[in-house]
Amino acid sequence: MEDLLFVAAKVMSVWLTVGFTLIVLPSVFGASLGISEVYMRILVKTLEWATIRIQKGVRQEQAMALKNSSSSGIIQRDETTMEKEIAGLHRVDFELSDVFYFSKKGIEAIVEDEVTQRFSSEELVSWNLLTRTNVNFQYISLRLTVVWVLGVLIRYCFLLPLRVTLAAIGIVSMIVGTTLVGQLPNSSAKDWLSELVHLTCSRILVRALSGTITYHNKENRPQKGGICVANHTSPIDVLILTNDGCYAMVGQAHGGLMGLIQRSTVKACPHVWFERSEMKDRHLVTKRLRDHIADKNKLPILIFPEGTCINNTSVMMFKKGSFEIGGTIYPVAIKYDPQFGDAFWNSSKYDIVSYLLRIMTSWAIVCNVWYMPPMVREEGEDAVQFANRVKSAIAHQGGLTELSWDGGLKRAKVKDTFKEQQQKNYSKMIVGNGSTGNPSMGAESN
Repeated sequence: MEDLLFVAAKVMSVWLTVGFTLIVLPSVFGASLGISEVYMRILVKTLEWATIRIQKGVRQEQAMALKNSSSSGIIQRDETTMEKEIAGLHRVDFELSDVFYFSKKGIEAIVEDEVTQRFSSEELVSWNLLTRTNVNFQYISLRLTVVWVLGVLIRYCFLLPLRVTLAAIGIVSMIVGTTLVGQLPNSSAKDWLSELVHLTCSRILVRALSGTITYHNKENRPQKGGICVANHTSPIDVLILTNDGCYAMVGQAHGGLMGLIQRSTVKACPHVWFERSEMKDRHLVTKRLRDHIADKNKLPILIFPEGTCINNTSVMMFKKGSFEIGGTIYPVAIKYDPQFGDAFWNSSKYDIVSYLLRIMTSWAIVCNVWYMPPMVREEGEDAVQFANRVKSAIAHQGGLTELSWDGGLKRAKVKDTFKEQQQKNYSKMIVGNGSTGNPSMGAESN
């Protein structure tokens, strides 16, 4: 028994030593030994080979159907607006056939709407030896099966223990480091040490995900006293951004391990945590955020205006609150590559533990981050217009679909105001077609 304990202790010692020397220590200096680059090259070659084998194993018709289904969806939509489609049919002010337009749109929404599909994982054109394709691949070839089995062994028996170890080191280092730095008096030295701890721990945690991140236009990185806004796909968005710079986080105070991390980090960095009761007080939230950005020596605030995680195929409505504060907005676009791992957190399907297990057993997290030129609110522009302008810029830069829908539809029903807006649009169209002399017709149609 003592021999087994000795061997186990020896293995653990060697494991931690190798991990600290090859991964943790380079993280302190923001350096890389090139191990991840070699791993990614091997991974890319393996997935390319697997794709070729799959294409040979399935019929050409199935491959074309798979490609078309992932790009076009279940149904082919006519993008003609209501005004053009209905108005083109009119010979009089109102026709009963107008009902068919709304019936058609309703059936399309039931079959496949453009909103709820953003709350599920993005489909892949080709199998990545993990999951998530439109085709249930069965036996293709012996070689492909062997590679898949080897992949399972590597991901669960080597990568998962390594990543859990690195995650534990990163979290413990974050808690201990920020707690110690928090005991120092306010000074430039404290700020420097706080940023060093945050950067180092974030880099360790990114390595725990086998993260490969490419940052573009670093000259546009958010500056102190500003507000950084980005599209939201996953809780790890925070790690992706803090791997390259420090930010002041904004959010609700939690309990448990998350609460422990929040309480320790706020001692060293001016994060803005709200109690649940305070989150409902918009004036209080706005005041605290304005006070923060008024101090040009404080770190930029990091905010995700969508308010929920979207599957990284689109950008949904930005809440206007972030754009009422004032100050300079620094837009950031984040785009993940789903071929190597699904970064999207479907919180209605997976709890945080299940999600992290899926992330840590994926091949890698690969993404691009674009820092965009700062934007300010123009004269005569309200908060909603400013939010939409920033959202459009992020969607265009990241190659994402821009949607006007509220991400809150993930858990809530469509607001009556959206339905009423369609009714109003139809009423205005009827009135505009010559019904001004018959107001009762417009009232009935509304």
